[in-house]
Amino acid sequence: MKKLLAIVLSGVLLIGLLGGCSGAHVHVCPTQAAGAQPVVTQPGAEEPNATVAEGAVKTGLAVIADAADSTSATAEEAGAAEYNVVLAAVTVDENGVITACALDSLGASVNFDATGVITSDLTAAPQTKNELGDDYGLKAYAGSTYEWYEQAQAVADYAVGKTAQELTEGAVNESGKAADADLASVATISIGSYIDTIVKAADNAVSLGAQAGDKLVLTTINALGSSADAQTDKNGTAQLDVNVVALTLSGETITSCILDALQAKVSFDTAGQITTDLTAPMQTKNELGEAYGMKAYAGSAYEWNEQAAAFAAYATGKTAAEVAGIAVDESSKVTDADLATTVTISVGGFLGLIEKAAG
Repeated sequence: MKKLLAIVLSGVLLIGLLGGCSGAHVHVCPTQAAGAQPVVTQPGAEEPNATVAEGAVKTGLAVIADAADSTSATAEEAGAAEYNVVLAAVTVDENGVITACALDSLGASVNFDATGVITSDLTAAPQTKNELGDDYGLKAYAGSTYEWYEQAQAVADYAVGKTAQELTEGAVNESGKAADADLASVATISIGSYIDTIVKAADNAVSLGAQAGDKLVLTTINALGSSADAQTDKNGTAQLDVNVVALTLSGETITSCILDALQAKVSFDTAGQITTDLTAPMQTKNELGEAYGMKAYAGSAYEWNEQAAAFAAYATGKTAAEVAGIAVDESSKVTDADLATTVTISVGGFLGLIEKAAG
């Protein structure tokens, strides 16, 4: 137990999640996994990850989200909580150079009428843009040469070999588009938010056991099912749950793991008027830390991010099959005596994410 806590308290406190209903995963470096979206190399650029660094690398994860485009309902038109979420995972070497990068994004909406009743199908699990693939429609409806996932892969490939500072200083032009001519020939979308998220992931990176050449995987599971109609005595909630894991693999063995979760909420009253401050930052459970409140309000000995970090540390060094075999009770709580002293929450969501990421 002391050894497990030492891992948690020495810098692995960057984690989170709870299960949902759907998701996507991106495999990056050193080879593209079977069934994954194809790598699009920028014209004139070297093959991505042609030169692989040696030695230990840090693993980083970042989620940036907002609901700024949300609108209240009117008599003529439904209101909507509109979510935009960008996710990035990286590995970074000792010099701060990004050695692998995975990028994804999620757009989701929950509609509600002028009486505060939700009109969206909450059983429909939001898909990420990588998961949508060609169905996202940049080619079909925007006349683009490259689909979103292809453009995002080009941005991720461009980030490899650069530091966070280099990306901050030179990746984006004044209009928010790619400043590099080769990158701009593929990535015609605005990339500012994607670069910001990659930079944040690099800044968040910590040593968790990954080695250069390990395969980096970014996976999400998402759901809207926690949303609820407004009541006379209680505001309604349009809630998007985004659960995410960034892990590295050497063969089938997990060499590093970061778990996190975002509960994005927009509240509205029985007149369909939004009551949430849409300018307030949306923080993940790892970013919230003790403000998430498991110690303060649930009487837990360990906060959510500490428990998630402990589970991630426990999973590291195992295969996904071995993680799937961890003993749990009927409520998906671990029964391993050592692990259960720290991880008291249900781990069903953790297990689902790791299984999906390694699949």
